[in-house]
Amino acid sequence: MFRWYRELTSREKKTFWACFGGFGLDGMDVQIYSFVIPTLISLWKLTPADAGLLATCTLLFSAFGGWLTGILADRFGRVLMLQVTIAWFAGFTFLQGLSAGFAWLLVARSLQGLGFGGEWAAGSVLAAETIRSEHRGKAVGAVQSSWSVGWAIAALLATLFFQIMPRDYAWRALFFAGILPALFIFFIRRSVPEPDIYREQGRAGQRGDPLAIFRRAVIGRTALGALLAVGAQGGYYAITTWLPTFLQKERGLTILSSGGYLAVIIVGSFAGYLVSAYLSDRIGRRSNFILFAICSVLVVVTYTEIPINDSFMLVLGFPLGFFASGVFSGMGAFFTELFPTEIRGNAQGFCYNFGRGLAAGFPLLVGLLSARLPLGQAIGIYGAGAYLLMVIAALALPETRGKNLREIG
Repeated sequence: MFRWYRELTSREKKTFWACFGGFGLDGMDVQIYSFVIPTLISLWKLTPADAGLLATCTLLFSAFGGWLTGILADRFGRVLMLQVTIAWFAGFTFLQGLSAGFAWLLVARSLQGLGFGGEWAAGSVLAAETIRSEHRGKAVGAVQSSWSVGWAIAALLATLFFQIMPRDYAWRALFFAGILPALFIFFIRRSVPEPDIYREQGRAGQRGDPLAIFRRAVIGRTALGALLAVGAQGGYYAITTWLPTFLQKERGLTILSSGGYLAVIIVGSFAGYLVSAYLSDRIGRRSNFILFAICSVLVVVTYTEIPINDSFMLVLGFPLGFFASGVFSGMGAFFTELFPTEIRGNAQGFCYNFGRGLAAGFPLLVGLLSARLPLGQAIGIYGAGAYLLMVIAALALPETRGKNLREIG
């Protein structure tokens, strides 16, 4: 599964690690919030709907940030925008630790979302344009796996901080740690060039109209790509935003115990990203999406709806993380292969982050529904519905595996 990495050139490897690190650190900063929800509910007397709104606002603003970054990446470069977005989300993660109340945190999380959405838009197209077609799916999918690495770092920091500090300070310290990704910018500046295909497009003077993704020739691909992203991210955020709270409030686990359950899910997540990346090149993008979406429905419904003991729930954590995360692995390569170079960043940023913007409502909807149903049932209902939507979109889109990016019109 990893022989492809040894076949990459030095330039491809540096680009891979720049994108891997950027997305992983993005994941760390975003996932920090899921570990402080129970503390904020207790300290600030927030309702589940309030906590859901704080998660939703980040995702909603990320939709605008992702599309804007994609447009700017087409105009000013993938590498520059990768640096800008990392600095942006790191800075606003830090500012969340200074929050004096709900309104401050809401504003800081909203602004963090702009960089959160933008980082994927810049990094994914950078990796896909740089790495050769036979390894594109595996490499870009492996970049996606860094999200679980960032999630694991956030979980470890949360476990450590809540053990050694009073909870009144621990949640702030977690957000303060979110400034560390800004240091990664120095590596990117020194080591990563723009892709050749982007430089060729720039010399030809083709900058791309921001609204070109809605022209007749590509609007169908744009709409279905966005729908695919809604399904994948709606299911994912419905689960991961509320999972720590679900484990503590409905399963009666302590923060330390729930950390063990989350560790199994995170390991499963990492494995799922890598296996899905491999299968994306092996069986095709569409078949891989459908396989992982259907399996995600089955696992989520089992995990949240069926009464099971703690030991069985621990075992189920691995396939939950494996399939819920694996659905994303093929997206970066797939969106890159759907659109021509002059609008690629724009289209990729729009599809993925428009999907994220609509999916932003899922944590809020889960919080609202949990006032009428058990939280586990609310997670299961919205998670299953989202993945079925993803299957419909995948069936309607074309297969793109192995496409020459210079031949896409």
